[in-house]
Parts: sequence; C-alpha cells; structure tokens
Amino acid sequence: MSQTLIYAHRGANKEAAENTRSAFDKSLRHAIDGMETDIQLSRDEVCVLWHDDDFAKLGQRHKRIDDYDYAQLKEMNFAAHFSGAAKEGALRLQDFVSAYRARCRLLLEIKNYPGEPEARQQIKVRQTLDTAGEANGERILVSSFDLNSLIYAHQIVPQFPLVLNLEREHQADFAQQTLRELPWLHGLCVHIATLDDAMVGVARECGKFIAVYTCNSDEQIRRALTLGVDVLISDVPEKALKMRDQ
Repeated sequence: MSQTLIYAHRGANKEAAENTRSAFDKSLRHAIDGMETDIQLSRDEVCVLWHDDDFAKLGQRHKRIDDYDYAQLKEMNFAAHFSGAAKEGALRLQDFVSAYRARCRLLLEIKNYPGEPEARQQIKVRQTLDTAGEANGERILVSSFDLNSLIYAHQIVPQFPLVLNLEREHQADFAQQTLRELPWLHGLCVHIATLDDAMVGVARECGKFIAVYTCNSDEQIRRALTLGVDVLISDVPEKALKMRDQ
C-alpha cells in the first residue's frame, strides 16, 4: 500500500452508538478508507453487530446476544448507552455489508465469548464468509482473536484474506512464530502498545499485512503512521486522517 489506510472503529463511535447504522453513516462523512465492526450470533443463528460479551451497556449484565432471537434484537435499543441517541435495533451483518461494501473497505471481526459452543462459532464463520462473498483483494478482510475460527475459515475458503488479532501481551517474537507456523494468514492486527519497529519488521519480513488497534492519541497515531502500518484503526478517524494528510 502507498499509504496507511484509516479505519473507523465500530463506525464513528464518538458521534453515535457503536456498531449502529448511525455510527457507520456518520463515519462516512469523513474521508475514511474503511470501517471495522464486530460479529456475533443471535439465538436463531443470525449474524448481528455487537462487540461486548454481555449487554451491560444496555442495562442487562447477565444477558448476551444469544439469549435473544434476531426479531427481538431488532426491536431492542442498541443505542441506549449513547446519550441523546435515537432508538436503533441490532444491525444484521448482511445488511451492513450490503449497505457499505461499495462505499469503503470493511474489516469484519468475528467475536468469540468464553464458553461459546464450537458449533455456533462455526455457523458464525460460515455466515460471515458467505456474506463477504468472493475474496476481492483487501476490500473485505475477516479477523478474529479466536485462532480456531480462522483455521476453520481457511479450511472453508483457503484463498480468503484472514487476519489474526493479537492481544497486548503478544510481542514480536510471538508474531514471528505465529506467521511461520501459519503462513496462510493474510496478516496480523496488533495492539498499539506492542507496535514498534520489531513488530512491523516481522510482518514485512514475512510479506504480511499489518493493522493496529486502537490508535486515538496523537502519539499513537503518529507512531502508527511513522512505522507505515497498512491499516490504522481509530475511535477518532477524523484526527488520524488529518494527521496522515497534513
């Protein structure tokens, strides 16, 4: 890539409730290159957009996405935690991809909560790949912190670009070992705390894509831009765009 691409983290989540249509629409008011979102599965096996393991943000700490069917999730208020926001129900992955794939690049993160049955995780993977369609360069990428999900995805569609998300404790040596053991990975998405010359060097040595989350401060954005990552994911994409293009 000739320059670092700027992705809005769960849409413009400082301007609207994250992972809602309003957040994605507002992010496109800026000259973003892409959007990142999170995929979970309803009780009746519909992929919807939600990040957290539970519904604490909605005042239901002991409830999760899979406690409800999609019809119920659609009637709930997924913007309830955002002050002054109008009611918005759960957004289906299919509707998200249909609405935005022609407008910007997409990074689809497949979530996995502790104890989630493998069979349901595999349904989530299959639906995500089916919705994304044929691999088209890097226009749509699929990522996950759950390696088993990516291994399963690779078995289904070997040519699809898959990105492994690393936790903040994963340093360059771990990244190097992972890429050597799993050469089919398209690349890595690393925590900003671990982003340094060594981490970028590992990715470049292996000929792999590298993204970084979540760059919000001036120092974090500047470091990612200086190191030349492929994708910079931010809660303040307008700031990252201004710093990149100045």
